[in-house]
Amino acid sequence: MRQSIMIRVAMLLFAGLALALQPAVAKEKGYARYVLGTLSSPTPGPVSGGLLLMGGGDRNIDSLKWFFAKAGHGHIVILRASLGPEIGEEFFRDVGGIQSAETFVFANRTAATDKKLLASLRRADGIFIAGGDQSRYVRYWRGTPVAEILDAHVAAGKPLAGTSAGLAMLGERLYGAMDGGSITSPEALRDPMGAANTMEGDFLHIALLKGVVTDTHFKERNRLGRLFAFLAKAQAGNAADQPAMLGLGVDESAALAVEPDGSGRIYATEPSGGAWLVDGAALRGVAAGGALDAPRVRVTGIGAGSVVHLPAGTVERPTFVRNYAARAGELAEVPRWSLAIHGGAGIIERAAMTADKERAYRAALDQALRAGGAVLDKGGAALDAVAAAVRVLEDDPLFNAGRGAVFTAEGRNELDAAIMDGRTQKAGAVAGITRTRHPIDLARAVMDHSPHVMLIGPGADRFSVEQGLEQADPAWFRTEERWQQLLAWRRKQQAAIDPTHLFGTVGAVALDADGNLAAATSTGGMTGKRWGRVGDSPIIGAGTYAKNGQCAVSATGSGEYFIRESAARQLCDRVAWRGESLKDAAQATIMAVGAIGGDGGLIAMGSDGHPAFGINDLGMYRGSMAADSPPRTAIFVDEALSD
Repeated sequence: MRQSIMIRVAMLLFAGLALALQPAVAKEKGYARYVLGTLSSPTPGPVSGGLLLMGGGDRNIDSLKWFFAKAGHGHIVILRASLGPEIGEEFFRDVGGIQSAETFVFANRTAATDKKLLASLRRADGIFIAGGDQSRYVRYWRGTPVAEILDAHVAAGKPLAGTSAGLAMLGERLYGAMDGGSITSPEALRDPMGAANTMEGDFLHIALLKGVVTDTHFKERNRLGRLFAFLAKAQAGNAADQPAMLGLGVDESAALAVEPDGSGRIYATEPSGGAWLVDGAALRGVAAGGALDAPRVRVTGIGAGSVVHLPAGTVERPTFVRNYAARAGELAEVPRWSLAIHGGAGIIERAAMTADKERAYRAALDQALRAGGAVLDKGGAALDAVAAAVRVLEDDPLFNAGRGAVFTAEGRNELDAAIMDGRTQKAGAVAGITRTRHPIDLARAVMDHSPHVMLIGPGADRFSVEQGLEQADPAWFRTEERWQQLLAWRRKQQAAIDPTHLFGTVGAVALDADGNLAAATSTGGMTGKRWGRVGDSPIIGAGTYAKNGQCAVSATGSGEYFIRESAARQLCDRVAWRGESLKDAAQATIMAVGAIGGDGGLIAMGSDGHPAFGINDLGMYRGSMAADSPPRTAIFVDEALSD
């Protein structure tokens, strides 16, 4: 009887059934080995490629079954650098459906050249890399046969899985945690190019993760900020024509199963579990030293109903598309698109404004915002949105632009306008035109269909006809109120504009869903203007300016002073070169205009989608609107919008 038992035990040892070998030779060979199952049994099904990217935490059973099926329900090798056979036991006993689970726990780099270990890796149907300390994996495996075999395993069409640290090391570039710590989002955002952000390369070379940086425990540990920093440092020194890298963060309750064609789907143990895809385009060229400054970084959510395509980074049916701004070591979500408008500034006091007139102004501003917002909400360009908003104001006789423009000393309506594209920095402007119904459309035509930036007077009128733009009899622009203002000016030989609308000019600034800025301005100028006077509105850099990555500006006021201060360009330069916030730059610029005697206001849009308003008068007709935010309007100086 005893002899029979001994024989049976020997047979079990030989077959490797339910065996957990103790690491008796760990010190000599640099690893411990644990085996469950029968290593010699044939693999039941076909083996096919795939990547299982797990965010850490509890392992999703359905995703593991997907992984085991990819491995033909055969032999799984588990690699780790700490702890013991726990994962192998979970795979073999709890999940089941595989022939064996063989675990190697590395103690040092010596193990990476062990012939028996390497042989097990080569014959594995699937390889699973456990969590722990990824710096050990880098130190133990980089430049060794283990790394070569992992690359060859994937290239041969066999599945590879990683969780936590095991996933963090799979991308083309990886955070190695080589200083013994684990950098947090606040630390990484404060100094993305610093020594603590230990980005490593030339480790694994997996085609489906080329150009990808991975991270784990994502939502639970608030790791979005550090993934931004990873991408910033990973792309340092990359050529300008090199594609932007992607960041892929996976939640603890999720696993991303990627097919050999690159299509990936989420398995999640919680309804909200998923992955986050970060577009690194806005994180290129980050300067060393100081906090990360990235005004608009696009992040796409991948949920249970989504399909992501790697390494391209396109996502079908995303759970969300958000934009984030990083500034001064902090992250903030910014709107998908944003729009701000103005309708002129002046001595606007509540006591002097009738209720009916206030309602009329607010209704007109609301209509203009909705016109521009409709363009942006459909994915339209900022350039089209600012033109749409301004056209509404040009048709409204309440405003000094288009219909309702003031008269010159000779009793004519002479109209000015400008538009600028922040993406290309192309611009178009017109001055002294008399027959184009929408002057902003003529400014756009100059930009799009001529080699020039500004056309004036009769030549601009002729160009308008050639372009087929809508023409209007000069009587169209005339209103009795403006005519009476001219007569009063002639009697007194001074400006007699309604003080509640002292500086007419309308304008709009916008940021679209692609991150492009644009600005547009249109005006009738000043009552009683002479000698072909032109103000700041059509002068690029004075009353109108836009540049991606900085800001878009439209001004209104005593134009000569805005010209002398190069107000619009000055505001953007304050943001770009002095590092001022948009709000501070807007206020400082309007105060600089005031310091030399100018009055008025301006609106500005930042790359983060937040508008700013600068006023040194008692009021400015203005409004703002953003994706998922309704139109809001203001008139008096003490009313707040987004500033």
